[in-house]
Amino acid sequence: MPSVTHDDAPPLADLMPWSVAPLRLGRAWPAAPDAASLRARWDALLKAEGPDREALFEPTRARALTSAVGQLPGQSTGTRRLARAEGPCAEPVRVLAAPFDEQWLIPDHRLIDAARPELWRVADAGQVFTVESGDAGLPLLATGLLPALRAGRIRPLYRRPGAAEPNLAPGLPDLLSARLGVRVPAPDLLAWIVAAVRPDLTVPLTADPDLWASGVELGRRALWLMRRDGERPRLPGGRRPYVRAPLPPRPLALRYDPDEEALYLEEGRISPVPPGVWEFEVAGVRVLPSWFSARTAPAGPGTLAAIRPASWPQEWTSELLELITVLALLAEVRALRDGLEVTSPVTAAELREAGVLPVPERSRRPASVLDHQEEGPDGQFALL
Repeated sequence: MPSVTHDDAPPLADLMPWSVAPLRLGRAWPAAPDAASLRARWDALLKAEGPDREALFEPTRARALTSAVGQLPGQSTGTRRLARAEGPCAEPVRVLAAPFDEQWLIPDHRLIDAARPELWRVADAGQVFTVESGDAGLPLLATGLLPALRAGRIRPLYRRPGAAEPNLAPGLPDLLSARLGVRVPAPDLLAWIVAAVRPDLTVPLTADPDLWASGVELGRRALWLMRRDGERPRLPGGRRPYVRAPLPPRPLALRYDPDEEALYLEEGRISPVPPGVWEFEVAGVRVLPSWFSARTAPAGPGTLAAIRPASWPQEWTSELLELITVLALLAEVRALRDGLEVTSPVTAAELREAGVLPVPERSRRPASVLDHQEEGPDGQFALL
């Protein structure tokens, strides 16, 4: 992990002051590794009536069939109470459901206990969400998707849609630009944070231009791998994973052979898979077994979560191959993070002296971003 020769590194909570608690779904069935299952689950819910619909829904204190809630920002879902809802399923959206596990979610406020609408308002193609992972080797996850995983607080890079108003301590980019002699845009500062953040979520800053450049480059690579946008990551030819033996229609067991560097899904085989990929953990949970379990673990009979593909889709194989690639490359980034020694520090005391800290309280609150109405419960409209 990045080391530092002082103990006055500013906290992440001061550098990116606006944060939001994680989403709380309240029930597992509105999320799934494939979108078709979600549409089938919605149809099954609406076909059921009375107590049967209630049992399928799995009510909580926060959500029941009679709950009155509005639309999620940016989504065009119904707002009639679910007890008398009708119509098609809302178009599923891609979310980060677990570390490095991209799944689908029905973006319907009536189905989610705590959806955090303030995050949906700023989610767009230019947004980057960071998530506290609780992992010492990779304290921050990053994604361009809406984070829907059980983890720590979520910090968007931008407070408004369209990559407007960076979620950074006011004056911080200007101060670092002056100290470094180079312009410090918000994406570069985020890249440095991802590269340098420590397990205690403090972020040592530097006034050394060469160290800054290397840290930003390292962070950019980590962000590219975690966001998986743009050009798809690839390993060199001899290290590239392939399906060596066809996967069965419905694999139920996953194992790893370190001598062969092979991943077995029943009799199906993928190789080469480096040991570091199989051992890759986030907060004590191995990523590959967790990803596989999300697609194969049995669900309770008669529940909506039990509605899933009858056989292993080809898309999952492609996603698995890409996940292996991402983890292999990210393991290298982790090793480079461990060697990042921060010198010429810009301390929290210096930030306070310059008036960057403490940040104003308004910076810790969401911005007002709406210039249009959002549909509230039962078709009523609300304007924020």
